Amino acid sequence: MAKKSLNVTQTLDSKSNAENEGCGIRWRNLVAFWILGLCNNYGYVVMLSAAHDILKDKFETTEQHPEDEITNSTSSRSCNTLSTGAILLADILPSLGIKLVGPFLPVFIHVRLAICVFFSTAGFLAVSLSNAEWLAILGVAITSLSSGLGEVTLLSYSHRYSKQVISTWSSGTGGAGVIGALSYAGLRMWISTENTLLLMLIVPAIQAITFWLILVHPKPINISIVKEGTESQQQIVDVPVKSFLDKLRIVPQLLKYMLPLGFVYFFEYFINQGLIELIQFDGIWLTHEQQYRWLQVDYQIGVFISRSSVNIISINKIWIMAVLQFMNVIVLLFEALYYYMPNIWIIIAFVLWEGLLGGGAYVNTFYRMSKEVPPDDREFSLGITALADSIGITLAGWMSMPVHNAICKLPRPERLII
Repeated sequence: MAKKSLNVTQTLDSKSNAENEGCGIRWRNLVAFWILGLCNNYGYVVMLSAAHDILKDKFETTEQHPEDEITNSTSSRSCNTLSTGAILLADILPSLGIKLVGPFLPVFIHVRLAICVFFSTAGFLAVSLSNAEWLAILGVAITSLSSGLGEVTLLSYSHRYSKQVISTWSSGTGGAGVIGALSYAGLRMWISTENTLLLMLIVPAIQAITFWLILVHPKPINISIVKEGTESQQQIVDVPVKSFLDKLRIVPQLLKYMLPLGFVYFFEYFINQGLIELIQFDGIWLTHEQQYRWLQVDYQIGVFISRSSVNIISINKIWIMAVLQFMNVIVLLFEALYYYMPNIWIIIAFVLWEGLLGGGAYVNTFYRMSKEVPPDDREFSLGITALADSIGITLAGWMSMPVHNAICKLPRPERLII
């Protein structure tokens, strides 16, 4: 009896990988994905925190207009002439672009990660050493490209491991917010912005060490795919490779994941970049600038907690988080307009809750997909769904600017402090 066979190189899916990896290797991979999540988002967080300082301190781009001048008058609001939403756009648009095309390109994982490490390094160098405004902005954009490419690539690559790596990856990205914000604020107390960013070059180095030395990459296995012929002969069956159109057909099935996630992030960043800057308490232990800085840290703590919580509590109905986040927008919008809350601790509680919702939506969306999406579609699906939060953030950046400018022109209301 004549027989035909074909050896096909195919990586293990997440289930078989989870069954075959040893306990030590499993923990190495979980830790590696946490560190990779931290390193991937670290530059994005730091640039969002530092970009406005860099532009103002090094290039003095802030212009004073009569309606925008920062004064101590109780009838005038303390506003930056440039909304933080503009800084957000510079830090998210390149990431959005790479997330849009990345899932449709071949996943050459080692090449992609090398590009991420190079771009992250180049971004820190460009911003810290720049002597022209365009070069500083280019550095922010390059860092954003590194973050976007890293997220879409590593989320896609995670399908080859236990689904638990989604949890540690998400926790690491949440940790990037807290560690990034605190490290930047702490280092700036002692050294200049330029030297702070140069010191942070250690982060892409850690990213490279983690990916190539700590993470255990799954080995391919050879399988024979055969089919019995009508004449008791075996025939070769080709393994289908998804075309561009095949991938596009998957997208409508992913909208149930993408739309709620996108709305949560739209409302979340509209608060962060359009409203938080406009909320001010006078006569307390923090200045207006310090209030904004620590509210951002407060938000990042909420994100970190919720992105690390999926193994304790899992939520399938992400749309509920979108509704709750919209309610936060209403509450904080009226606070920015009328200053009706009597104590900053109430604002701190709302901002922490906002971070909990945002981080929870992120980790639960991808964790749910790791269980529900068929293995054949999982690599592309995880990558393209990462586009949803970037679209929401981009729209929030655009909308926050006119809202910021409109509220800044209003007289500052009186607040009853208790």
